[in-house]
Amino acid sequence: MMIDKLFDVSKKVVLITGASGLLGAEYSKIFLERGAFVVGLDIKSSLASEDLSTQYPTNYFFIVADVTSKSSLKAALKNINNKFGRISVLINNAAIDSPPSSKDEDNGPFEEYPETTWDKVMDVNLKGVFLCCQIFGGYMAKYGDGSIINVSSIYGLVSPDQKLYSYLHKQNKVFYKPAAYSASKSGILNLTRYLAVYWAKKNVRVNTLTLAGVFNNQEQGFIKAYCERIPIGRMANLDEYNGSMLFLASEASRYMTGANLIIDGGWTAI
Repeated sequence: MMIDKLFDVSKKVVLITGASGLLGAEYSKIFLERGAFVVGLDIKSSLASEDLSTQYPTNYFFIVADVTSKSSLKAALKNINNKFGRISVLINNAAIDSPPSSKDEDNGPFEEYPETTWDKVMDVNLKGVFLCCQIFGGYMAKYGDGSIINVSSIYGLVSPDQKLYSYLHKQNKVFYKPAAYSASKSGILNLTRYLAVYWAKKNVRVNTLTLAGVFNNQEQGFIKAYCERIPIGRMANLDEYNGSMLFLASEASRYMTGANLIIDGGWTAI
């Protein structure tokens, strides 16, 4: 019973950005299964979010909003307050990247990387976190309670290993993991630290959760190279970040703020 109480998230109002994505939907499900009220926020719905609305009609609320638009987020806050009341947990999960299937110019040499693509990645991955913290985090601070979880990546800590993509070069494809994703995820780390100190007396905790890759039907060449590189020998399964999410959202981490929790199978230990 003591453990259940320590990690209890029932009745908390949890806002998850990027809720239509693979991990966003997974985080939504794990909180719903434990009795939380979940708000899924994204620019469009998905089959996963529609399924959750059907399974949890009382506890799940999907809202269309743009994390890069302050006016859109302000409108979302008003709708959330009307539906569930005050937000307890904010998970800044929304992000974009340039996978191998992206346009050639987005994955070419750094010297030719498009400025427009850089701006778009920064807008969603970093400005989006900034605005969500302003609107939703500021509301938490006003009422003196909350936990903010900013999702980063191992590539916010270390440079991408470009050798993972050598299998593409053998297919005469040009691919370099772009700089914008790394720069945006790195920026999250210090935005987290800044806000943790800024809101420390307001009882709003702000932490970073840094993740490695997760299995998602990637090309076999990439999976093979990735698994050979990571000490644990495989990518994460979809549910293997759930425990860290519940920890950071619950009273189990009540003395933790400004920290970076790294769940990466040992990638950054090398």
